[in-house]
Amino acid sequence: MSTSQFNKKERMTMEDNKGSILWVDDEIEMLRPHILLLKEKGYDVDTAANGDDAIDSVKQKPYDLVFLDEMMPGKGGLETLAVIKELFPALPVVMITKNEAESLMEEAIGGKISDYLTKPVNPSQVLMACKKFLEGKKIQGEQVSRDYTQEFSAISRLLLAPMDHSEWVDLYTKMVGWDMELDLHPELGLQRTLIDQRREANAEFCKFVERKYLSWVQGAKDRPLLSNEVVDTFVIPHLNEKTSVFFFVVDCLRYDQWMVMEKYLHEYYTMEKDFYYSILPTATPYARNAIFSGLFPLELEQRYPELWKGEDSDDEETSYNRFERQLLDKLLERRKIFLKPEAKYIKILDAEFGKQVQNNILSYSGNRLTSIVVNFVDMLAHGRSDFPILKEIAPDEPAYRSLTDSWFRHSSLYAMLQALSARKDVKIILTTDHGSVRCMRGSKVIGDREASTNLRYKFGRNLKSDDKQAIFVKNPKDYKLPVRGSTTNYIVAKEDYYFVYPTEYHKYLNQYRDSFQHGGISMEEMILPVVTLTPKKG
Repeated sequence: MSTSQFNKKERMTMEDNKGSILWVDDEIEMLRPHILLLKEKGYDVDTAANGDDAIDSVKQKPYDLVFLDEMMPGKGGLETLAVIKELFPALPVVMITKNEAESLMEEAIGGKISDYLTKPVNPSQVLMACKKFLEGKKIQGEQVSRDYTQEFSAISRLLLAPMDHSEWVDLYTKMVGWDMELDLHPELGLQRTLIDQRREANAEFCKFVERKYLSWVQGAKDRPLLSNEVVDTFVIPHLNEKTSVFFFVVDCLRYDQWMVMEKYLHEYYTMEKDFYYSILPTATPYARNAIFSGLFPLELEQRYPELWKGEDSDDEETSYNRFERQLLDKLLERRKIFLKPEAKYIKILDAEFGKQVQNNILSYSGNRLTSIVVNFVDMLAHGRSDFPILKEIAPDEPAYRSLTDSWFRHSSLYAMLQALSARKDVKIILTTDHGSVRCMRGSKVIGDREASTNLRYKFGRNLKSDDKQAIFVKNPKDYKLPVRGSTTNYIVAKEDYYFVYPTEYHKYLNQYRDSFQHGGISMEEMILPVVTLTPKKG
């Protein structure tokens, strides 16, 4: 055989090899039929007749999987397992045993044993174990790829037909589901396809909102729940029950971020998930004030002018929503609900105060209603724009979800939810005021120097922008927005656009490109979860 022929054969052998296996058993000759079958299926299989030889083998050669007999003379299976795991903690080990004791199952569940098979093993069991540990990722990826290809075509067909508000919720949740699935399979290279399809979907969604929104705020029968109806729909009904209600509002929480958090709560709560649409602009002064007041911004300004400060105040961070407690009290009063003790309101703006609230959370269960606003996710979105290190940590949406995951697992919010799950007389409603969208395209805007500085919406005089990239609100009263003077107009950005003034246009275009912003129209900002949590163990 020539050198080139030999190298070609060697390359083919390496490509065909599905994984390297070590099978350890003191009666290894009796297992030859199984070993031959695995070799025929493309696996590279070595054998060892005792624990010491097995340990020497794993030291000398990298293996992908070990089959390990439990009962062997000399160094037994469990003793050998301990040494192998000390050397290579991530190496999967399948124990083969005659023992069906519960303790062995617990060992497997505990993670030292990856799986176990009961003697006598049959070929299908062995082959299944190999596929699970050596080809599982590839097989799952192939299935995900096939499923997404079908779903991509189905979503494309949906976008060609008219949809109502509930169908848009269904479409958005499907796409988020694929976000989560493709995060697990980056090797498939399908994320770009999904991003492009979401952009197409958001373009259609903005057309839908532009057609329908005015009828929604004017009370159309066929409309989604809006921000000002959240408390009436999801919180107040539970105040008639013999429970302590905790109402959590996590500022700027997108549905995909909720899905990242949700998986940690299944062991503690049963969950009932609903959705509502944020009002426009999808920003804290409007959307969250609408939640706590039960009013549209124009109604709030007219009814309680002393509580409507919005962005006219000097200190933006503390003034936008500093009267939420009073607004909620007035909403309950209008509904003729008088609580004793009175409703508790807490706003968590930093980790230190969050820890204090966490330590005292059970003491609030004596209240009929406790509202807690958590600001961290909003700070995360803004911080990613302002601090290059955060953008380095979370350069794209999968990484942004991962950062949310890391925060939540170590957050006071998670600790509070864990603590409250032990109480049987607790009901938790968790929601958000708006989401955020990753802004990738600049939209040139013209306005006077008094116009607001927000990137996804603006109010002021003589505002001008491309109507393909923004909604122009000529008469704010039609949208139930504060007028702020006789010539005030609003513009609200569509899709993933952000506003940039002509002055130093390229500087600010580059500065805010690829930042997470809110205030405009997109599925991510407007379609929001409301989750009712009932403790399982209480």
